[in-house]
Amino acid sequence: MATPIPDGVLVELGSTGGDAGTLGLLVRDQDTRRLLLLRAVLDAADAADPAVCSAERKARLREDWALLAEADRATPPPGTAARPSGAHHRPLADARPPGVALSPARARLFHPLTGPWALSCLRGLDDRERLPGGQDEDTARRLRQDLAHFGAVAAVAAARAAIPFTVRLTARAGLLTLPSLGSLRTAARGDAPVDLAHRDGRLTFRQPDAPDVVVHLESGIGAWSGALAWTSVHTLPGLLPGAAPMPLDDVDPYRTAPGPRHRTLGAPATLDDADCKRWLQAWSGTAAALRTGGGQRVTEASALLRCLVPLERPPGAGADGRDSCSATRHEAFGALLASPPQDAVALAATLVHELHHAKLAALGDLVTLHHAGPEARYFAPWKTVPRPYDSLLQGVYSHLALADYFQRRALVTPPPDAEYAWSRHARYRAQVAAALPALVASPDLTVPGRLFVDEMTAAYERMAEHPAPRDHTARAQAYVKAARALWTQRHAPALPRPKG
Repeated sequence: MATPIPDGVLVELGSTGGDAGTLGLLVRDQDTRRLLLLRAVLDAADAADPAVCSAERKARLREDWALLAEADRATPPPGTAARPSGAHHRPLADARPPGVALSPARARLFHPLTGPWALSCLRGLDDRERLPGGQDEDTARRLRQDLAHFGAVAAVAAARAAIPFTVRLTARAGLLTLPSLGSLRTAARGDAPVDLAHRDGRLTFRQPDAPDVVVHLESGIGAWSGALAWTSVHTLPGLLPGAAPMPLDDVDPYRTAPGPRHRTLGAPATLDDADCKRWLQAWSGTAAALRTGGGQRVTEASALLRCLVPLERPPGAGADGRDSCSATRHEAFGALLASPPQDAVALAATLVHELHHAKLAALGDLVTLHHAGPEARYFAPWKTVPRPYDSLLQGVYSHLALADYFQRRALVTPPPDAEYAWSRHARYRAQVAAALPALVASPDLTVPGRLFVDEMTAAYERMAEHPAPRDHTARAQAYVKAARALWTQRHAPALPRPKG
């Protein structure tokens, strides 16, 4: 059942804003859901048929959970933020109160890419996913890999909590990944066992017929080693001074969704030095670029963004480097997937766009905004095919945020930056104008949904106080008019009729 939330939160978010308190509400709810998801994985494994999850595997999962619980209770290592007195007695299944620093265990479980891993486990353990004669070999192997990954999650949490331990982990196809630290290319191919010992920030990997590999923890994110077999997770500086480093993760096996990719998205990228420099150059100016579009844009990026996942440029991208792709995943709250940014302004706009998808998805977990069905029948100027109502709401919301961002930027930056910002604002506002009436007219909006959409409308109308130059507005309206005419010609005759 959806949880009632204050009208003020709906008004804030509907206007594409949100202060630290409102954003914190979304984050804490998503963190709580992550803990519940993990509990569901453990319960499903415990109840699974031994042919699916053996008694040995169930025992190992309990051991990994115990190690995580110990990491949650441990006194933070020197140099880390202390938790309030008594905070370490909270059970791991409880939500994090506001203002309480994350334990190493929670930092791992709330990491965005833990979500896709947990869902993959649940799918593998689900009775409905199994064939009448049992699991096929590919499904069974994937489940073994997924459940074995929990050992790596627990090991990282324990190492960050300065707990000495020795465990046996399992590499996947010759690669053992420790989330947020890096990956080890194993001597043996396939799903091979690797023994890992931790003492005083030093990780030692032992394999049969191979020399030991020693890795040293770095502060916050990553781990370094002189061994060629080890690849550390890349990081970028914190978005703001004093903020934690931002992972730029090109090693986690759960960083992109399994199966065929969307045709507009590039494949997961493996970065070289030139790629890292390009990301760093754009990222270094991103906070300043966000701030020109309103202080709330820096606030929401600081509150919501936890991980960057680099992608290759999209299929068919031109040689000028302007083509890009980006995405968020509901199950990976806090992660942004993106191809190499052209510059800081482009990366800032990508953050505004994608974080509003994340904001709306998180809000939808808290409150039901509409009861519209999945029928794809709505016109969206940014798509060539009809969209379902929920997708239209997502698209209008993110485009409204971009229109706001570029209008604010146009008002404070000198030419030629201002001219470019006005052109983008005019384009996004014209697109919103074309799609917003369908949202407003829907009989499927709930009371909270009506308040939310009404505030979106008010935010759109307030933009008229500072109109774009006429030439930009005229071009934007002509673009939307042409897009609607082509869309209508292609799709209108076959569309389902709206509700009476």
